[in-house]
Amino acid sequence: MRVLVVDDERALAETLRVGLTEEGFVVDVAHEGMTGEAMATHGEYDVVVLDIMLPVVNGYDILKSMRAHEVWTPVLMLTAKDGEFDQTDAFELGADDYLTKPFSFPVLVARLRALMRRGAPQRPVMLQCGDLSLDPNSHRVARGEISLELTPREFLLLHYLMRRCGDAVTKADILANVWDSDYPGSDNLVEVYVGYLRRKIDTPFGSHLIETVRGVGYRLSPSS
Repeated sequence: MRVLVVDDERALAETLRVGLTEEGFVVDVAHEGMTGEAMATHGEYDVVVLDIMLPVVNGYDILKSMRAHEVWTPVLMLTAKDGEFDQTDAFELGADDYLTKPFSFPVLVARLRALMRRGAPQRPVMLQCGDLSLDPNSHRVARGEISLELTPREFLLLHYLMRRCGDAVTKADILANVWDSDYPGSDNLVEVYVGYLRRKIDTPFGSHLIETVRGVGYRLSPSS
């Protein structure tokens, strides 16, 4: 299991290298963007841990370069910034996961193992669930032929649900992937945003894609 860590905080990068090595990973490290881009684009890795704020070439540009070269290695983005636009930008460019510093090391390891299990298949540009479509590159969402306007956080929530179309997901899963694993607030926030989404993607169309799964959470289902 080969991991590339690209982070200019040398102390953090070394901590990750030591910790991930102890977890059984083979770890390479780059401390600036140009080297990281070359290694990520041309190396053979199972997953890349990529900081956004890097000298020379930033993490967004590295990710963009990887996907432009059709390198589909799963990428987990790290950043000290805590803004929903950063997450949206990362997912639009093809990131697979996102953690905000400071983060829990066990959570990082769990996320990396999950990304490795999913692997790096050729991925479609458009996500589809029933007649609902989402284009991560253009940030466009439509129900049938009707375009929908979503806020950045609503887009992140829908993106997460569509990546798991047909699967039940818990509020905790949603908080960890759409907000942050260490988000201190109530999971009632998830209910609020699911309500926002329902009013935009379900209510106007008279048929409902978002299901409440009693005792579990929610499911986006094309057969609802």
